Amino acid sequence: MGIPPLSSEQRKGACGFLPIPSKGMGARRTRSMELIVFIGLQGSGKSTFYHTYFAATHDHISKDLLGNNKNPNRRQLQLIESALQAKHSVVVDNTNPTFEVRKLLIELGHLYGATITGYYFEPNLKQSLERNKQRSGKAKVPDVAIYATNKKLESPTYAEGFDKIYIVRAAASALFEINEWSGNTLMPPQSQPSKHLQVSPPIETPGPHPAKQNDA
Repeated sequence: MGIPPLSSEQRKGACGFLPIPSKGMGARRTRSMELIVFIGLQGSGKSTFYHTYFAATHDHISKDLLGNNKNPNRRQLQLIESALQAKHSVVVDNTNPTFEVRKLLIELGHLYGATITGYYFEPNLKQSLERNKQRSGKAKVPDVAIYATNKKLESPTYAEGFDKIYIVRAAASALFEINEWSGNTLMPPQSQPSKHLQVSPPIETPGPHPAKQNDA
């Protein structure tokens, strides 16, 4: 699905993905600017998903990378804004569990005319707890943190301001299955995807995709 022409002032409504271009700074500038928001439990494979599909084209911003910053939320917004000012596409790789948390990210993306895309990692508490047990050091979080995120997790809706939403499921043998999200949500008028449409952004072949899932 190609990206339609966009004005300099308004890029809302664009939702296509192109095959990953070659690595490097030039690759970032061949695509429409995009802000991707990951949504899901700790241990759901989000960081693995980023490194598999977006490392060549999108900046990686995560509060996990900020160390002992006294105000990680503010610092994260500063990094996102700096990337968007430089016309870089961005992936925000955190749990982002609630409408309130995502609201600031989406508003910032719209301010800079970015396409806003959500990837909702279907919650599987048992799998997340098991992956967390396999971690060590700072990558491992207390189980209570995963339970807490699961309790407050709110599935995304188009009413929040997303241009496109995908649901990501962990399939067998460490695969990802990616589909357009079409649950009980408000759909944008220009896009009414089939409930079972297979999508595999940003690569061309749909269906499950191999990736080692050992990151948040």
